[in-house]
Amino acid sequence: MNMSISKDRPAGLVAIDREMARQHGDAVASYQEAAATAQRIAASLKSTGRLLLLGMGGSHAVARAVEPLYRALGIDAVALPLSEQLGQPLPIEGKTILVTSQSGESAEVLRWFRETDGGTSETFGLTLEEDAFLAKAIPSLVGAGGTEQAFAATRSLTVTFALHLAILAALGADPAEALRALKTPEAPAIDGALAMLTGVSAIVASGRRLQGIAEAIALGLTELSRLPCFSLEGGQLRHGPMEMLGPSMAVILFRAADPTAGLVGAMAVSAAEAGSPVVVFDASGEPPAAGATTIRFEPAAGMAAIFAMLPVAQSLMIAFADARVENAGTPVRSTKVTRSE
Repeated sequence: MNMSISKDRPAGLVAIDREMARQHGDAVASYQEAAATAQRIAASLKSTGRLLLLGMGGSHAVARAVEPLYRALGIDAVALPLSEQLGQPLPIEGKTILVTSQSGESAEVLRWFRETDGGTSETFGLTLEEDAFLAKAIPSLVGAGGTEQAFAATRSLTVTFALHLAILAALGADPAEALRALKTPEAPAIDGALAMLTGVSAIVASGRRLQGIAEAIALGLTELSRLPCFSLEGGQLRHGPMEMLGPSMAVILFRAADPTAGLVGAMAVSAAEAGSPVVVFDASGEPPAAGATTIRFEPAAGMAAIFAMLPVAQSLMIAFADARVENAGTPVRSTKVTRSE
């Protein structure tokens, strides 16, 4: 009997591959289909001037990533996990509220609507499932392509960002660069970065203005590789946690062409000097940081940088997990839709 020396691709990763292959097309379609409801949400934001973004897991990471984009347009935007809002709530009156749930059915979503009696008249949803509770309860932006089937979030993140792009465009932001990044995706090699991560026992992902992307990738790395992979905003990483750095602790950084690029570059140098393997997703246009493995993109900021980097970072996340775990992509302690608190 011939024994195959190649490892069959786990079913969980095959499912993620299918989602990844669709994400750019679904994101463009989502942006186009969202226009009317996005105008309604933009009108609410222009009226209130305040935004509360609520979600869990990947949905919260997306909210963290778009916080600065709304703030740049003069909106007082705050992203909070729904679980935190349930236990120690911020006031919701006088704010536009965006509740994001890929499934539209997670336990926290159901309880928040129950406890707030349906939210407020300025509450809107973002979801992938038009038949789920969330989309039926409130006016919602529904991403194209239906519910994500694979465990770790990939397509759902990109699609949800496209829904936010529709809102930002309705508020007056120029979507051209972001749409270009979706329609003509960059595909820089990740081999060198993957080699840098060989043998590490944990990863910290970090950024400044792109911190939300770091949070999304850290979550996916943890879910798929089952190693401790977590996220710390760049300034927070400076204040004490540098003590953990060394050869077994990798650092993944996200850097765009924005005023925080210098701070991210300085962190890359410091982490490399501390002995950590460092990977930088870099759309800053600045020279690469000494000692780091740089994955370079065309200079971009904001949503354009997010759309350029996210799928490539997802590919690294998947390859890292596949090298570490026999059945990567098949959860052993979690479910796709979290129905318990």
